Amino acid sequence: MSNTLFSNWKIKNLEIKNRVVMAPMDQYSATPDGKVTQWHYQHYLSRAIGQVGLIIVECSAISKDGRISDQDLGIWSDEHIEGLRSIAQASHQYGSKIIIQIGHSGRKCECSAGEIIAPSSIPFSEKSKIPREMNIEDIKTIIEDFKQAGIRALKAGFDGIEVHGAHGYLISEFLSPLANTRSDEYGKDRSRFLKEILEALRSVLPQDFLISLRISARDYHQNGNDIEDFVSLLKPIKHLFDVLNVSTGGVVEADIKVYWGYQIECARILREKLSMPCIGGGFIRDALMANKLITSDVVDGVFLARELLINPYWPIQAALELKQKIDLPSQYERGKYLYY
Repeated sequence: MSNTLFSNWKIKNLEIKNRVVMAPMDQYSATPDGKVTQWHYQHYLSRAIGQVGLIIVECSAISKDGRISDQDLGIWSDEHIEGLRSIAQASHQYGSKIIIQIGHSGRKCECSAGEIIAPSSIPFSEKSKIPREMNIEDIKTIIEDFKQAGIRALKAGFDGIEVHGAHGYLISEFLSPLANTRSDEYGKDRSRFLKEILEALRSVLPQDFLISLRISARDYHQNGNDIEDFVSLLKPIKHLFDVLNVSTGGVVEADIKVYWGYQIECARILREKLSMPCIGGGFIRDALMANKLITSDVVDGVFLARELLINPYWPIQAALELKQKIDLPSQYERGKYLYY
């Protein structure tokens, strides 16, 4: 019998109650020092009550200067752990599994203060600041920051982490020939920086602690990365992460033609060629479409983004529409009678 959108999903030892994934979406609502606010608590709790199987918390910066904006969440200090723990505990209370995305903004940093760094001294756009090219000491520091962020995520009670290697932020910049023109070992092997980050995380995290990797599988530029490039980049290091979360774009400014499920094909191909679990999405809002992607064995999980901002209870509505079993909070059980 084939899986469905609401069948159980096991990645390593992590049991997830369904295949609905909440994509990481910045809320730009943190305190000036990167701490959780009441908004974050309510935001993620609502999606857990709404029965999202796997929640991915928005990108949390591994260093103060690595934020995208001054309002980003942080995980660069032990002082962030308590607030993040409250989110993890609240989500677990309603049966959701929850991981946190960790990353560094690189040349796309828009903070009011702090130095902007990147693999090469190439700005994101004509209007962007020119970053300083990272030296080897910078690289070592960032790798250590990622390692410490992973330890803090574990202490905060998350079920795993997602390494942000997408959308033109620092790791994504190292991976792309459009942003990385280095002549050293980090330019000759564009996946080396990512590999060393993953190795550092694996060295301190339990083996059953989930590591997800998010990438942008297409740069939407003739000289940039595309799907086949990522097959080559990731195949030698795929043993270092457990699931691939596939997005596209963000490395350079590009005219991207979007449509319902426009990134799914990238996830399907990478899943097949890398032989590993993949999460796919991109403008998904229809329950029948999401279910078909699972029953047809195209992807292992379906991420929703904007739709879950508008409707935190989308999983409940989708399960009822598809007439698939879903466990509701006891307070909501009476609502089922409108459908069954």
